[in-house]
Amino acid sequence: MDRRIVRTRQMIMQAFIGLLGEQDFEKITIQGVADRANVNRGTVYLHFTDKYDLLEQSVETYLLMLVNSCLSEEGSGAELSRDLLIGAFAYLKENASIYRVLITSKGTPTFRHRMTQMIKGNITVIVNEMKLEKEIHRDVLVQFLSISITGLIEWWVAESMPYSPEEMVEQMNKILQAKLELW
Repeated sequence: MDRRIVRTRQMIMQAFIGLLGEQDFEKITIQGVADRANVNRGTVYLHFTDKYDLLEQSVETYLLMLVNSCLSEEGSGAELSRDLLIGAFAYLKENASIYRVLITSKGTPTFRHRMTQMIKGNITVIVNEMKLEKEIHRDVLVQFLSISITGLIEWWVAESMPYSPEEMVEQMNKILQAKLELW
């Protein structure tokens, strides 16, 4: 794809994310995005059919960027691992301004939902390979872990990342290894 097209799309999406951090999704207009991106309204429509398409493509683009940031140099898959999690937390920290809006935006849970689904896919692979006690249902464990990891990421981002990526992954590991008997 032509670099000018890529750059224009990036400018539009960044303008959109900036506006999303300042106002509710429903109040955002294509004209407002165009003004913020310093492009004509028609240019926005050349790349996106409407603001819903802009939201959808922004979510997909930034989620893909997050996933790609975690892949190893050898191009191995995005199977959940300690290194992948540290990479994800580090990438989120480097790009905090964008991901804070995407993850915590109350009016648009799309990014959070898609991130949970991505995590769930990885967790499912791991849980299916585990030997579990008979009383533990795999689907319940997958759901619990997926939502827990997503919630932890959301909390970490919303709280301005009080711990390093390495500390977050270490804490997650310790929690998962602990046998917490609550009831």
